[in-house]
Amino acid sequence: MPRPLDPARLDTVHLVPPTPFTADGRRVVPEVLGAFVRAMAGAGVRVFVPAAGTGEFHSLSAAEAVACVRATREASGPGCVVIAPVGLGLGHAVEVARDAAEAGADALLVMPPVHPYLCDAGFRDYFRAIADATPLPLLTYKRGPVPSDRLLLELAGEGRLAGVKYAVNDVDAFAQLAAAAGGRLGLYCGTAERFAPFFMLAGATGYTSGAGCLAPRLTLALHAALCAGDYAAGMRLVRAIRPVEDARARDGDSYNISLVKCGLEAAGHPFGPPRPPQRQLTADEKADFLLRLRPVLAAEAALEPGA
Repeated sequence: MPRPLDPARLDTVHLVPPTPFTADGRRVVPEVLGAFVRAMAGAGVRVFVPAAGTGEFHSLSAAEAVACVRATREASGPGCVVIAPVGLGLGHAVEVARDAAEAGADALLVMPPVHPYLCDAGFRDYFRAIADATPLPLLTYKRGPVPSDRLLLELAGEGRLAGVKYAVNDVDAFAQLAAAAGGRLGLYCGTAERFAPFFMLAGATGYTSGAGCLAPRLTLALHAALCAGDYAAGMRLVRAIRPVEDARARDGDSYNISLVKCGLEAAGHPFGPPRPPQRQLTADEKADFLLRLRPVLAAEAALEPGA
């Protein structure tokens, strides 16, 4: 029997924290992640997706991914939602799904398939096998043509697909999916702050964020403005946070993880280096990013209580 999850709890920012490693990159450090999650929860974040894309999912063992889920669950408290990523081989996905449920995850995010020769028929079987192995609600992360929007609607009709992290920047296609879903699916922008206003106008109720790890109040204020229909304020907030997003998006998004870790390191959160094949930053790249980050942190500080 599937576990219930109030979908309204996902109508917010879904924060994707990096995964902290030791200096040699060999070991996950759950204590660092836990301290960071407590800080983010204190800033108002209520949905966490540990060990996912910005968390270097593809470089983690099943046990490491579950350790991140457990640390996030323990640190975030019962008022927060923890979504665990699952993917890669079916055996790996099922192992993480089962262990993440025991570690306290509230839902699972089926990561984009990385296998060659993809098709809807194969993804349908893959999704159903994961669904059969766990009682947790399932979301899926769409970054390409598979799964198709047609298949997403089919899976929603079967009752186990609770939501979609939509990371294809085709707002017209997304709007058509939202209209066809008729409220049966939770729909979330998967390409973060720069695209969130357009997706929320088309039917999304939240979005995922990595930049929020550096400026949580700023991105939560953006979400609140968009929910209120104040798109002028929303776009001002997008402009305030986009120096982080623009820097991360360079060279095929290859700075995505490295720069968030750089900013967190400067803020006193020792997340360590990313694992290969992620980009390792030069000293000049770090200095350049920290300079770009200054106005973003200033805007974040202006939103802190008592500022």
